[in-house]
Amino acid sequence: MQNEIKNLLDISKQQMQQVNDIIIKNMQSDIALIPELAGYLINSGGKRIRPMLVCASYGLFKDKQTDSNINHIPLYSACVEFIHTATLLHDDVVDESDLRRGKKTAHNIWGNQATVLVGDFLFSRAFQLMSNADNTEATKILADASSKLAEGEMLQLLTTNNLRTTKDEYVKMISSKTAVLFSASCKVGALLAGASEQDRQKLSNFGKNLGIAFQMIDDALDYLENNDEIDKNIGDDFKEGKITMPLLKVLQDGNDEEKKFLVRCIENMQQEEKDLKTMLQHINKYDAIQYTLNQALKYAELAKQSLTDFENNDYKIALIDAVDYTVKRAK
Repeated sequence: MQNEIKNLLDISKQQMQQVNDIIIKNMQSDIALIPELAGYLINSGGKRIRPMLVCASYGLFKDKQTDSNINHIPLYSACVEFIHTATLLHDDVVDESDLRRGKKTAHNIWGNQATVLVGDFLFSRAFQLMSNADNTEATKILADASSKLAEGEMLQLLTTNNLRTTKDEYVKMISSKTAVLFSASCKVGALLAGASEQDRQKLSNFGKNLGIAFQMIDDALDYLENNDEIDKNIGDDFKEGKITMPLLKVLQDGNDEEKKFLVRCIENMQQEEKDLKTMLQHINKYDAIQYTLNQALKYAELAKQSLTDFENNDYKIALIDAVDYTVKRAK
């Protein structure tokens, strides 16, 4: 799928090399375990879409740019990646996940305590770097996003095993858990380019809707067999009792027997080895993957609409490609 975001990779290539240099330099510590554990995840094959969104959103306003902020782009992009990586480390501990990007999760190698503390280190390092940049408004955007990320994780915790969760509550949860950092990345890029408040909000909306679509597709991939895009075990969400869009579709359309199955497996967490296969059959019966894809496409279209008023330059094309890449992962 790398070809799907080739334009995004190309337009951010030079700045992303600087981003990578900043990441490598600033995850170092005299405590050897910190760079070892952080590097394990940072170097494990993530596409770094969020920092690339900072670069592309900045480039979209190249006619408004001033030289004073250009050096801040790699720095804030690196901070975004540190924040993202910190949340992944914490998420895997909370979810007790076995795999991340096809590899053993850090907590399975180094334990929960070390993993959480290195996540804390990366959060702290991100804000230490931002304080050096001395851009209060950009720092506030990412600080607010970090707070929302924590709230999103709490919302997910509260909705887990809760079959009374509504579609709107699910969207609210993924808006905080995932979309908020996409939104902040795009808004920071626009801010540093000197965009107007109105245009910053358009980029923020673009990122938010892209992030919602991204998470919905991730949730669909969890139930999609034989898909190279999945970076964890098939059915992990089901096994952990998470409420996602495919499951909500089965809950909405299922018969009484199928709903009792969900109560036993999701609310009561009384799962048997054969239950995942049964759940996948329900997913296929109610076409829950396509339903989730259709929902994601609605948010993808909203993301594209946020860019309507901007000039059709390479940066806009790259941002639209990022939207198309997001939804094509489940096709």
